[in-house]
Amino acid sequence: MSAPRATVRLQLHAGFTFEDACAQLPYYAALGISHLYLSPITQARDGSSHGYDVIDHGTVSASLGGEAALAHLAHQARSLGMGLIADIVPNHMAAHPSNAWWADVLRHGRNSPHARCFDIDWCPPERATHGKILLPILAEPYGVSLDAGDVTLAHDAGTNEYSIAAGGIRLPVASDFSPGEAAPAAVLAGHDPASTSGKACLHALLERQHYRLAWWRTGPEQINWRRFFEINELVGVRVEDDAVFDAVHALAMRLYRTGILDGLRIDHVDGLASPGRYLRRLRSLLLAAGGERERAGLPPSPYLVVEKILAHGETLDSRWPADGTTGYDFMDQASALLHDPAAQPALEALWRDISGDARDAATQLRATRTRILTRHFPAELRSLLQALARLAELDPRTRDWTHAMTHRVLSALLAAFPVYRTYAEDGGRSEADQASFQIATRLALSALGGRADGAEGRLLSQLDQWLDGAHSVATHGGGQEQAVEVEDAGAHALRRFQQLTPPLAAKSLEDTLFYRYAPLLSRNEVGSSAERFALSRSDFYSLAMDRAKTHPQAMLATATHDHKRGEDVRARLAVLTEAPEKWASAALAWMPRLAPADLPAYTDRYMLLQSLVGAWPLELRTERLDQDATAAGAFLDRIGAWQQKALREAKLHTSWIAPNLPYERAARHCVEALSNTSTGRTLLHEIGEFAQRVAPAGLINSLTQTLLRNTLPGVPDLYQGTELWDFSLVDPDNRQPVDYPARTALLASHDVRNAMDMSAAAWRSGAIKQSVIQRALILRARHPGLFNGAHYRQVAVHGPRAENVIAYLTSEGDKHLLIVAPRLCALDLVAYTQGQAGSARDYWDGTYLELPLSGNGPAFQDVLSGRSLPLFPATRLPVAALLRACPIALCAAGDMTLQ
Repeated sequence: MSAPRATVRLQLHAGFTFEDACAQLPYYAALGISHLYLSPITQARDGSSHGYDVIDHGTVSASLGGEAALAHLAHQARSLGMGLIADIVPNHMAAHPSNAWWADVLRHGRNSPHARCFDIDWCPPERATHGKILLPILAEPYGVSLDAGDVTLAHDAGTNEYSIAAGGIRLPVASDFSPGEAAPAAVLAGHDPASTSGKACLHALLERQHYRLAWWRTGPEQINWRRFFEINELVGVRVEDDAVFDAVHALAMRLYRTGILDGLRIDHVDGLASPGRYLRRLRSLLLAAGGERERAGLPPSPYLVVEKILAHGETLDSRWPADGTTGYDFMDQASALLHDPAAQPALEALWRDISGDARDAATQLRATRTRILTRHFPAELRSLLQALARLAELDPRTRDWTHAMTHRVLSALLAAFPVYRTYAEDGGRSEADQASFQIATRLALSALGGRADGAEGRLLSQLDQWLDGAHSVATHGGGQEQAVEVEDAGAHALRRFQQLTPPLAAKSLEDTLFYRYAPLLSRNEVGSSAERFALSRSDFYSLAMDRAKTHPQAMLATATHDHKRGEDVRARLAVLTEAPEKWASAALAWMPRLAPADLPAYTDRYMLLQSLVGAWPLELRTERLDQDATAAGAFLDRIGAWQQKALREAKLHTSWIAPNLPYERAARHCVEALSNTSTGRTLLHEIGEFAQRVAPAGLINSLTQTLLRNTLPGVPDLYQGTELWDFSLVDPDNRQPVDYPARTALLASHDVRNAMDMSAAAWRSGAIKQSVIQRALILRARHPGLFNGAHYRQVAVHGPRAENVIAYLTSEGDKHLLIVAPRLCALDLVAYTQGQAGSARDYWDGTYLELPLSGNGPAFQDVLSGRSLPLFPATRLPVAALLRACPIALCAAGDMTLQ
């Protein structure tokens, strides 16, 4: 087994363990998957549903079955010609006492040998926190919590250890606490906050700890350790320290060296201090294990991909020794290809009318970044300002830049930054880094209303110099000692800057703007840009070929555990761009009927309508709504859960930290009224009828998306369960249990030797999607040379429907594979989904492909229909002949049977 051919992402937790994954190996092998791509497998907090809150990097999760069960899974997978890839989390751990490293730091402070593991500022501006870790875990201010008895001293009779009970957890007590021979009951009574003396003793004990308990609201402004985003429950890990790196990766390296794992997925690579250095070291260690693996009959080359969001126009850093990204970039591109650019002006105009906000997406994003920076990351901004202030002090020419001035200019720079981060390591920025900084500087100067030769321009230029990674600050005769200090201060400032911009970017765009700016929700997805609505055929193909040249083994995903809407929800909503006027007319008529009062806002109603139409289940028929009240109720419950999360993430009318319950009740009433009032049921019926009219067209788009993912260069990545139609919403809805018996039975009914079932029933069940995946993956397995990206060519299309056809050819010797799919015409092709292909294919009359082959065209066979295509002279193939039975075609020439 070499590099992955096709992966499936599995979400592991106590309800779906290694044993459960093992039971599904035959199914995934039959589907054509080569590797299981597992969510984090290390020990996480008790009850973790995702595994990212790691408490022990050196142990395989006991709740998943432990290392023996993982080894058994690997053995069984290998017996079927499959392997395992694991998601690892080097950037953060759970900030919880069950994390032994963190607990030791809480007990011993900066003297703990594990203090180097975490990015802690032991000398923050607040003197009360000097030498301490701020723990913002109290529901009320410290004094109030103490008075209320919400903080107490506790004793464990089993271990005879004392702890501090606060915020629902037990915290270790500093090692110098020595109650002597006193009985535990007496010690607890002496520290009981119910009495004046007990509270005083408890307070005195707390003041001697290496942590400071605080109200949760102090976190954003005063926290003195790096978090994952703004999550106080996750603490950043310093893998830039070699000893910490070794400790974090020891298990993964052993599992790779012994053949249990074949590759790694690096979570949130942008959170690391030096991603390039990190990846070079990791790749080197993996390669060093190659000899041992080869002697055991295992492939010696590791597979290494990174979770990286690429901004519009950004490419993966060429200096990184990674096989590619986890596929968010492809997910965005495949979706953008299915959106008609002609609809963008109308949909954006509709949104402006509904919202009353005339600002474009870019302007709104900069405003959102400013708000997020101020409200969610003030502590991180303060740390960066301190680092820059130290740099300024070291040079007489810059020491007059004031804190207030630097704060204002730096904030504008951060708000304007166009990518997640720069990678100014190893002596400076890359050309791409430099270009990003120049864009940010120009936009910041414009926002500040300054001039290049004015104070703002000069300070921006200075920030550019300080943060370029070269640390070229003049020391004016300060000598070698000061030069070293300048270099250290510059590196510190750069690290603070580069570890602030990623969470700021993600929190501003994915977790805020995409919940408050919604001309069309299908374009609000992880990996998408608020400024790119659609993508042309040529641009899509160019991006695919560029990726094939630089990272031919990058993952190709269309659904993930992070997606905000399932791949088939997005495909259905894309249909609205084919008839924006009809959609606008319907939505404008429905919005006032959702609620008689002013609340909720029309923007929230409009997003609700999009979600109802996009996620409407295929099996929920409007003619049976009254009989299917349970199914309708379950759907509306899912919509209600999505709605609450969406409203709070938007942070306009309510939020997670300050819920506006009356507003949320008004919004929830919109959903509930659809089933419990007569007017609501009438409206729900109308919405459902509209959804059912566009749903078949959405399936056409979905099939196009499926075919592209499984036939373009790269590694197709399937998210668990999405081999059938996926109308999920944001997590936790997209992490629901998968009905494997149904999928296994459906797959068993396929026979790749015969024509694919294209009946209306196969469309409704999703069997047609599953079958396309299987057939494409079988071809990838038997003819890998066709898919390595070396011989792909775009096929010219001519005729009246030329712009509606995506076509490309890949060849290896006398073997050819022709891929054809429709775009921006799904509403015209719905007859395919009703078993009436004869009327649907008339749409293609007069449109033909011109194959980039010499002489007459080869004899093609349609892998999907099993039909041999008639030979046509001059390598011209009528699209109507190719799409005779199905809206997509996968045609093979040469010795390429599926048997």
